[in-house]
Amino acid sequence: MSYSDEDYDRLQKAGKRHLWMHFSRHGSYDDTHDIPIITKGDGMYIWDAKGRRYLDGLAGLFVVQAGHGRAELAEAAAKQAKELEFFPLWTFAHPMAIRLAERIASYAPGDLNRVFFTTGGGEAVETAWKAAKQYFKLTGRPSKTKVISREVAYHGTTHGALSITGIPALKEMFEPLVPTTRHVANTNFYRAPEHGDDLEAFGRWAADQIEDAIIAEGPDTVAAVFLEPVQNAGGCFPPPPGYFQRVREICDRHDVLLVSDEVICAFGRLGDMFGANRYDYVPDMITCAKGLTSGYSPLGAMIASDRIMEPFLKGDASFSHGYTFGGHPVSAAVAMANLDIFEREKLNEHVRETEGAFRATLEKLLDLDIVGDVRGDGFFYGIELVKDKATRETFSDAESERLLRGFLSKALFDNGLYCRADDRGDPVIQLSPPIIAEQSHFDEMESILRSVLTEAQGHL
Repeated sequence: MSYSDEDYDRLQKAGKRHLWMHFSRHGSYDDTHDIPIITKGDGMYIWDAKGRRYLDGLAGLFVVQAGHGRAELAEAAAKQAKELEFFPLWTFAHPMAIRLAERIASYAPGDLNRVFFTTGGGEAVETAWKAAKQYFKLTGRPSKTKVISREVAYHGTTHGALSITGIPALKEMFEPLVPTTRHVANTNFYRAPEHGDDLEAFGRWAADQIEDAIIAEGPDTVAAVFLEPVQNAGGCFPPPPGYFQRVREICDRHDVLLVSDEVICAFGRLGDMFGANRYDYVPDMITCAKGLTSGYSPLGAMIASDRIMEPFLKGDASFSHGYTFGGHPVSAAVAMANLDIFEREKLNEHVRETEGAFRATLEKLLDLDIVGDVRGDGFFYGIELVKDKATRETFSDAESERLLRGFLSKALFDNGLYCRADDRGDPVIQLSPPIIAEQSHFDEMESILRSVLTEAQGHL
């Protein structure tokens, strides 16, 4: 949908005066720089208020799995709102929450059978940490409160989730945070040359850093380890073979809970309902959100094993935690309809069948001097940019600022590709399209990236 010049100007003025956008440099939006305003989505594409079309290479924000403009998801929301628009899950329940919890549990690995609904991913992470702490208090180990997570990993913006996050620059303005977290090495094999070509040895080393941290903190003080199946921040770090199996052994040995943070990785992003299924491990809890509804309504969840739930079922025990809109009837109905699409259109199977073609298409970019690494799994990839390909030298902070924010972000968008140029860690471009993407879309992404990155090399 495009707007008249008059309506467009009115939106710009109102947006610049009243809207506080997330993670945004508002000083960038002056009289000569407009706020990008997205007005419509259909399939793999979005349109702005001027009527220009862009390929959505990030599924909104790793969210719109089934693609934009799905009328049946809007209709599911409307139908539920007419029947029961809202009721909380505080002591009461409603049918949609019950049915959805049962369905999610059927997809989850092992005995993860209990679903606690939230409205988003950060809330799901908060829920998992609080559940872990209360679980150990209820089972006679009240000193087990700390969390181990990975460097550069992002787990959310609330105080607890931000404490678990391993990105110092995101935390410094909000410190002091919860002082019971410790960060260990992630699985960025590209930045681990000392391990040569031995990916499995690197995985063992990375997993063992978790055990070293547990021992250093004291096993009687550590409650949980939070890990994404494929780490997002830093540019899509897949797990080395055997990594999660070794982490599971370490957690069991020290009576520490393993939380699989799948806010991004669940519901098709890796070609399965859960990344834990893809990489063959059973965590104690899973946190999820985003793709559960394909973004058509806000919803998240923490999924716990029967073991975690068991002490909460005794006597007068209660988990004193909840959210007004967690498990909202409309969101739950949208999730059920979204999962119907997954099964009817075999979206997980589509990802598994085409992920090799997606990777191969992106790897064509390795012939550019500025592209150092292409990594990821499923429909979830990072392209790391380097200053010197032979030495893997990265850019300075000032160079990264000029490259990513001074040129790439705007140039990619102006050329018709919505994706993310990110410097949480080394500079990367992230691609995570709706999981309905086909070869033509892969080719379109590669073509735009090639053109813009070639121009970027000239600027350098």
